[in-house]
Amino acid sequence: MEAFTFDTTEKILLAATGTLFIIQALYYFCLYNRIHMRSRAVKRDNVHFSQELPPVSVIICAREESENLRRNLAAVLEQDYPQFEVIVINDGDTDESEDYLTLLEEKYPHLYHSFVPDSSRYISRKKLAATLGVKASKYDWLVFTEADCRPQSDQWLRLLARNFTSRTQVVLGYSGYERGKGWLHKRVAFDNLFSSMRYLGFALAGSPYMGIGRNLAYRKELFYREKGFSAHLNLQRGDDDLFINHVATAENTRVETDADAIVRMQPVFRAKDWREEKIGYASTARLYHGAQRWLAGLETTTRLAFHAAWIAALAAGILHFHWLAAGIAFLICIFRFILQAIIINKTAKDLNDQRRYYWSLPVFDVLQPLQSLRWKLYCLFRKKSGFLRK
Repeated sequence: MEAFTFDTTEKILLAATGTLFIIQALYYFCLYNRIHMRSRAVKRDNVHFSQELPPVSVIICAREESENLRRNLAAVLEQDYPQFEVIVINDGDTDESEDYLTLLEEKYPHLYHSFVPDSSRYISRKKLAATLGVKASKYDWLVFTEADCRPQSDQWLRLLARNFTSRTQVVLGYSGYERGKGWLHKRVAFDNLFSSMRYLGFALAGSPYMGIGRNLAYRKELFYREKGFSAHLNLQRGDDDLFINHVATAENTRVETDADAIVRMQPVFRAKDWREEKIGYASTARLYHGAQRWLAGLETTTRLAFHAAWIAALAAGILHFHWLAAGIAFLICIFRFILQAIIINKTAKDLNDQRRYYWSLPVFDVLQPLQSLRWKLYCLFRKKSGFLRK
């Protein structure tokens, strides 16, 4: 009968495991499942879209990226959209970007390009480039992407524009990675998917708190009314996430996650590039307004605590030959894994992501919060964390 009795320590550990499981389940059902719920709602015609297609200005800030422009710019220029312009702000003159853009303008009359002055040293060049693009634009709706991003289809602009209702001022889109090989790429792709499920999930729940400039739209009037990036000019970053954190509300923000509205990035081949990008975002995340940052941190904390609790309960049950206690702890872990796998992989399918996460999921589930903690600590102890380049 001893196998069916629990001592005080086992009861505490099992109670903690169960409580943390419930908290985690609430996050998955109420937050991380939002993209899948929206996809189902769209298929059932339960989401209202605008029928108008207002002219738009697409702004791309490129820093010595001639190869990326050659690879991706034509897909932006050849969108199936009635009236739009593409403005490329070229930062740097050490590659062939200028010559290529000049040549391309002869073929595409709706393409324009300019440059960032070399004398600009005391302001974020990315913010300056974006501001120059906004000032050069002709139309009220601004769509932002980057030189290393390629639209999934020629319907990208149309699908973003169906969210341009009279009340909408911000539209958040999803940016994913092209399919690649290797453990590093799979880690990066999972981190990107999960982070997107978080910030887009909050937006779909009526609490937007950030956006990413690879697939983002907002009104020019909003940019001027909020005085552009003046609220955080002292930071090298913040042209996308901090700006959206400052202006986005439940009433003025919509999300577009159709598979044909996605932009795809090149696979990551160097861990250093990914680390610098994540450190850059971590350096500005501490400045976010709203409770979303703390709610996201609570999810991360309860996730790590859950793993510690079920492993401790399992170990205590085995050491005391209390197989029921060990079995309950293991089953709770399996239930959470199944819940995770279903929601994450359904979302990946909705976003036309060919990757699926099963055996790698438990590893990434632990690695991701540990990596995030490492980057946050790095920024915390770095005196000039606000001046990290994007």
